[in-house]
Order: sequence, then C-alpha cells, then structure tokens
Amino acid sequence: MTPYVLTVDADVRDLRAADHLLHTLAAELALPEGVFGCTHLVRGDRPRVALSFTLPTEPLLRTAQERLTAQGHEVSPGAPDAVGRAVLYPGVAELTGTLTVGDALARSAIDRVTVLGSPSRPDPHARLVTWDHVRPQWQDGELVLTAMPAVGGTLVPFEVPAPTPCCADH
Repeated sequence: MTPYVLTVDADVRDLRAADHLLHTLAAELALPEGVFGCTHLVRGDRPRVALSFTLPTEPLLRTAQERLTAQGHEVSPGAPDAVGRAVLYPGVAELTGTLTVGDALARSAIDRVTVLGSPSRPDPHARLVTWDHVRPQWQDGELVLTAMPAVGGTLVPFEVPAPTPCCADH
C-alpha cells in the first residue's frame, strides 16, 4: 500500500485542541479504520500544531483535500515532518484500561514500547495502564510509545490525558 499524506494547518495552538480537531475532521470525512492522524509541532514565527492524515488511496486523498479546502482549511501535500504524534492509528480503540505491553503491540500499529530511564525494552507481560490516552510518536519510521514506571510495578504512557499546566500553582 502506498500511503497518501496531507497536512492540515488549522492554526491550532495546543495539543488538546488539535486532538479534538483531528477526531472531528476524521468523523466529518468518514475516514476508514486504519488511517493515521497525527499532530506535529510547528515552530518558528507562528508556533502552532499542524495535523496530518495518512490515507490508503489517492481518491480518498483527493476527496479529503477538496472537502478540507472547501471548509477553509489550509491543506498541503505530505507531512510537515517525520516525527508526528499519532492520535488516530490502527488499533487505538483497543488500547483502553490496563493491558500488557505485548497486548498493546499485538492489537495496534505501535511497533515498540520504550521506558524512560531504561536501556532495555519492557517485559511483554508488564502491565500498561493506558488512561485511554495512548499517543505514540514516529521515530525513524517506527511508531514508538514512550512509557514511564508507575505505582505497583505498572507502566503508564509518558503523555498524560490532562496535564497540569506549567506554573499552575503560581
């Protein structure tokens, strides 16, 4: 399968809003299971979060491009970079509750799990508490979930669903 990729620049400024927009656009476009939808941090004069969709066919790409452009979104071919943060990907709906690392790998498009501070891969039987929020990132062509140790010998995704803003107590 040759992937077809497009970028949507909707001038979104934070990840939570970008995630929401990604889900909304995928639903409006009636995208099939198995598409990839990623967020990309864009730096420079106008920092923002761009979205990308990787679609399975050229006709679907053209249709998405036309509909998104008609909605007023800035759409361009390709991805803004190679390190997108995956929000939509095959198997993401299966990554809920607590499951093993091996199950997460078997049920989804995630290629590898790494643990902060550990040079080795986690045991496939290690329990992963997903918080129903699993956001792996592309690294050298692999979809990699970074996890961190948690209570009771479990692992949790490094990215939490509702982070405390910096300086929230000031």
